[in-house]
Amino acid sequence: MPHEAISVFDMFKIGVGPSSSHTLGPWRAAQRFLSALESRQSIFNVVSVRVLLYGSLAKTGKGHGTDIAVQLGLCGDDPVTFDVHQIQPKIKDIAAMKKLVLNGRHEIDFDPAEDIELLMTESLPFHPNAMTCLATFENGEQIAETYYSVGGGFVVQEGEEAGGAAAVQLPFPVDTADDLLHWCRKTGLAIHEVVMENENSWRSESETKAGMLNIWQVMKDCIYRGCHTQGTLPGGLNVKRRAADLNKKLLNGRTYHDYDSWLQAIRDGGQQFQYILDWVSCFALAVNEENASFGRVVTAPTNGAAGVIPAVLQYFVTFCDGYKEDRILQFMLTAAEIGSIFKKGATISAAMGGCQAEIGVSSAMAAAGLTEAQGGSQRQAMMAAEIAMEHHLGLTCDPIAGLVQIPCIERNTMGAIKAITASQLALQSTPDFARVSLDGVIRTMWDTARDMSFKYKETAEGGLAVHIPISLSEC
Repeated sequence: MPHEAISVFDMFKIGVGPSSSHTLGPWRAAQRFLSALESRQSIFNVVSVRVLLYGSLAKTGKGHGTDIAVQLGLCGDDPVTFDVHQIQPKIKDIAAMKKLVLNGRHEIDFDPAEDIELLMTESLPFHPNAMTCLATFENGEQIAETYYSVGGGFVVQEGEEAGGAAAVQLPFPVDTADDLLHWCRKTGLAIHEVVMENENSWRSESETKAGMLNIWQVMKDCIYRGCHTQGTLPGGLNVKRRAADLNKKLLNGRTYHDYDSWLQAIRDGGQQFQYILDWVSCFALAVNEENASFGRVVTAPTNGAAGVIPAVLQYFVTFCDGYKEDRILQFMLTAAEIGSIFKKGATISAAMGGCQAEIGVSSAMAAAGLTEAQGGSQRQAMMAAEIAMEHHLGLTCDPIAGLVQIPCIERNTMGAIKAITASQLALQSTPDFARVSLDGVIRTMWDTARDMSFKYKETAEGGLAVHIPISLSEC
């Protein structure tokens, strides 16, 4: 059965940290519930709302800000545009007043401590990330809708099929890497060209390019902001932000007050291996420290893995003369297509597949994008993606205290470095002799995910989450 078409703007979504599955997804689900309320009765007839969080959403929901996301979604706020500096003040006001303005128009009684219920011992069969929203109207009628946050900010309502953008007839339908290679061979087009032809089914090419460059701008802003913000991350682990100190050290204490002058100063520092390695790590740390602080980030393909692709793309722009818009677009289009193939053939949800589904997929996406943008062939790009994923197979998701901090932030630096290495290996190789295909590694990743214990899938019930000093576990 063919899968629903997935657009580049499904794989890259602008939102708020720290988790695409546990923050962005529930936020979007709450917004969808508002639409369901409006379709049944006027929102002014609602007298109460409750939210039930199941399974993984309940177990690490507090650390991932699920309760916060649900409240903001019910208020009608949008994760793309809402001022992130107003998140904490607004949430404190709701808790203090025990009132929530539904969709920004109708005030109801709402006590987050009572009306958001964490059902940690209950799970729904379709997906570990489940939530049910219940509303009662003045006439006594009730409505209940169940939603699943299936990874990368994708939301599926009970009874509907998982998918991305609205179904369209694509000129080059792709479900597997073999499908993609078939169309490249048949048309003579590069991967990014095939993807752009498909994107034209949704909107004009100029709109796609403008939207993608806007996403790159959000990524750049996030990197720059993270490289210039000091302090301690929220949540109680007392994790110190490191990107700003590393940025300052690498620039010998010099400061720059805009992105362009800062970028030029980095370029002027040279091309030494250790210098470049440090900057790639700095870029990735910056993004995921912003993510951990409820900052504005881009799912790529998830929030927990949001730093890999920006770090590798920033590396390409900074150290490989990849600053031309067309090459940036090539990178992003190719990366998005590889991510969509992983989503169709396996998962991009850590609750389903562990961290291999997040850092592993983002590394594969970045490796393919970098290879294509540097002139690699279609098969070399796919080989790079395969290499990157092959060396993330079995990676667990075991966040300490349920926060997207340890080991998540550093894992983004590792994923970025592996992506660059995988790309270099592919560019220096002949794919004809590759023994492992991209489709083969995707199948292997999915098999591994299904065999992996639930303890290592975003529950904070195994691995590092339980083998830490007692002082941390009590935070």
